[in-house]
Amino acid sequence: MGVKVKERKPGEWWLYIHYNGRRKAKKVGSEEAARKAAAKIEAKITLNEFEIEQKKPMVPTFKEYAEMWLALPHYTPAGDPWKESTLESYKANLEKHIFPIIGDMTIDSITRKDIKGLFNKLARKKLSRATLSLIKAPVSGVFKYAVDDEEIENNPVEGISITVRKRNPEIEPLTEEETDKLLEQAKLFMNGYYYPHFLCLLRTGMRLGELTALQWQDVDYDKRQLVIRRSARRGRVTDTKTRKRRRVDMTPMLTAELRKWEIRQKEWALKRGVALINDAYVFANRKGELLCHMALGNALKRCLSASKVRQIRIHDLRHTYATIRLLRGHNIGDVSYQLGHSNISITYDVYGHWVPGHFKSEVDELDRTQPSATYTQPKLKNKNIYNNSGNI
Repeated sequence: MGVKVKERKPGEWWLYIHYNGRRKAKKVGSEEAARKAAAKIEAKITLNEFEIEQKKPMVPTFKEYAEMWLALPHYTPAGDPWKESTLESYKANLEKHIFPIIGDMTIDSITRKDIKGLFNKLARKKLSRATLSLIKAPVSGVFKYAVDDEEIENNPVEGISITVRKRNPEIEPLTEEETDKLLEQAKLFMNGYYYPHFLCLLRTGMRLGELTALQWQDVDYDKRQLVIRRSARRGRVTDTKTRKRRRVDMTPMLTAELRKWEIRQKEWALKRGVALINDAYVFANRKGELLCHMALGNALKRCLSASKVRQIRIHDLRHTYATIRLLRGHNIGDVSYQLGHSNISITYDVYGHWVPGHFKSEVDELDRTQPSATYTQPKLKNKNIYNNSGNI
């Protein structure tokens, strides 16, 4: 019972009054004004001269609270600020899946039953578990914020589990034959402009954002490696998806192609009257700026069509790299590292079914008798170790 002063969003101060079993939230101008008003109300409460109006105060809707929550600074458990892409993803999911259903409901009127019904409805849309988790996280965050503001007593999302049928990831990698056809066509399309891009994706398994954010200082020709330390999304450069750096091996073909590509980039830079510096993007556009992802996607579509290969997403080039390596018997641990997966179990979950029976020859070795191996019946000290059923 008493008065609390809180800043909902930068420059917006509120009073939260809890007195005689009633609550009231009131917006006040500056922090100084809010604290002065709080002191006056505390004095009246002490003298038993304060009363909360019977009129029910206006309670913010879920959408209003969500917008305030999104405007707050957010940090990971390690103390790092959230990536902008995370907030963008949360905002997009709230606008698409949540606001149309509970956005206009006041934050204190939403029940646990409403939330369970909402997620059951989303589950019927056959969304993946990962997508549902991305939707659930901001919803829970908004309610936690409302609990901290003492607008509601409990978080209705807390403890709710999402049950969905586990699905195998839908990936459409190219075969090695289809890959060769694509690369041959890429050499012809726009005088081979996008050939280095596609070759790099197919020989390294890099994510598209990692490819476009790659800089010349990240290329190590001597070790034939690329240092992946950043990613680009929607025209902004951020950390990698896992916030970790890794070194990706280059094939001799890719290494030679990048050397030729660097010469072309230097020629274009000179035409613009600038020098190609170390922090210039490897796959920049002709103006030296970040390459538009859509442009690369359109180029892939046209090259696939011209080579009469089925249409796939550009992300499927990453899947193609992984499946070709695994089908060739390459070490799955190295494939997982090159892909930048945070855990090898992710690699098994996504690609394990692409190598059925690949290790059958190793299993067959169990039938081969080893000449040096002989079996000797162990001597038992306790002859009654077996029970009447013959079990130990």
